[in-house]
Amino acid sequence: MSKTLVEKIWDAHVVKRQEGFPDILYIDTHLIHEVTSPQAFDGLRKRGLPVFRPKQTVATADHNVPTLDQHLPIKEELSRYQVDMLTKNCKEFGVELYGLGHPYQGIVHVIGPELGITLPGKTMVCGDSHTSTHGAFGAIAFGIGTSQVEQVFATQCLLLSKPKTMKIEVNGELKKGVGAKDIILYIISKISAAGGTGYFVEFAGSAIRSLSMEARMTVCNMSIEMGARGGLIAPDETTFEYIKGREFAPKNAEWDKALAYWKTLYSDKDALFDAVLTYDAADIEPMITYGTNPGMGIGITEKIPATLGQPKSEQTSYQKALDYMGFADDESLIGKPVDYVFIGSCTNSRIEDLRTVAAFVKDKRKADNVEVWIVPGSKQVEAQAKAEGIDKVFEAAGFQLREPGCSACLGMNEDKIPAGKYCVSTSNRNFEGRQGPNARTLLASPLTAAAAAVTGKITDVRELI
Repeated sequence: MSKTLVEKIWDAHVVKRQEGFPDILYIDTHLIHEVTSPQAFDGLRKRGLPVFRPKQTVATADHNVPTLDQHLPIKEELSRYQVDMLTKNCKEFGVELYGLGHPYQGIVHVIGPELGITLPGKTMVCGDSHTSTHGAFGAIAFGIGTSQVEQVFATQCLLLSKPKTMKIEVNGELKKGVGAKDIILYIISKISAAGGTGYFVEFAGSAIRSLSMEARMTVCNMSIEMGARGGLIAPDETTFEYIKGREFAPKNAEWDKALAYWKTLYSDKDALFDAVLTYDAADIEPMITYGTNPGMGIGITEKIPATLGQPKSEQTSYQKALDYMGFADDESLIGKPVDYVFIGSCTNSRIEDLRTVAAFVKDKRKADNVEVWIVPGSKQVEAQAKAEGIDKVFEAAGFQLREPGCSACLGMNEDKIPAGKYCVSTSNRNFEGRQGPNARTLLASPLTAAAAAVTGKITDVRELI
């Protein structure tokens, strides 16, 4: 019987299946951080249970950590408490922790791939919605709630209903100045922030195949922003080349065995998906959001859609979003002044992202009205940036290269955007207050963000490259 890639991986991990009940699904790798794990650890403690398979659990501190002076005590009381609790819990339950000061510390969805922990064919979970990032390797990866974190701690399994499957194909060649972030923002703008609800999405097509692994991670990272359970891309030579030689990747005979299995991970030609969507890469231009969910996006040269053009049931919330952002119907965003530029988050904080920005801003300076934060996704990314001299390029441009963490992606640490200020951000969410109370977020690619940084306003990067 023909199967989709999701079905192949899912079925291989079902411990027990019974008609009328959710599947018991085995979880290969459990990633944890300081925000969603404390209650789960406490639940184990109250029931006198150990972590069932601690070797399959990996922890890091990322959401609450400061990105300046990480060698000093954390100033914010709640942040300090959560990071301290993670350290205590991991020690008590025998879980490997890459905490502050560790050379492997970083955003959980950055360190998994770069350490070779993320592998094709795995089931991976984390108490964080953007776990879908790891699907770029041909893995079933998704976010879970705190009660489910406790379930995985205790049993290494979850009770889950098999999701529907969707295939999204993007074919053709991308235009100059258009990258992975633009692809996914374009797709979400077409199907809405709820268009993938109930589905696991497989991204395919020649434009997706042409992407590097780090770019594929950006696409899968934001599959959650269309409401999907997760997203994945079938592994290929690009995947295998990226994994080979990484710290925890299989070696020698184990590599050969793993590779033979990985090469079977693709959707069969006659596999049936519950939904199929197809897009032409030539239709995609640099994207930017104008509202308060990631589906409210437009091509950089387009105008904000009119409120009356929205479904009647959505017009009130649509107008509310425009009012929050200080924008109006049929308005162009080009030339709008910005106050902050944030390049980072689990979406766009990898070494390729930093290289792209550095190549663009070399011999340029930031505009006087903009504050620019560059936050690497991990200590390894930070070290690589310094080894390549990228830090010097940023310094000369007036950009601040900070230390690893989730930073201004979310208002949960010290890196907040002030009320009323506009931030062009490479992160994944533009909800009201996401980057700080009453902050205004415009999601964009690293290149579009860099263009805003040097011009001080929203700019079509194609005019500068």
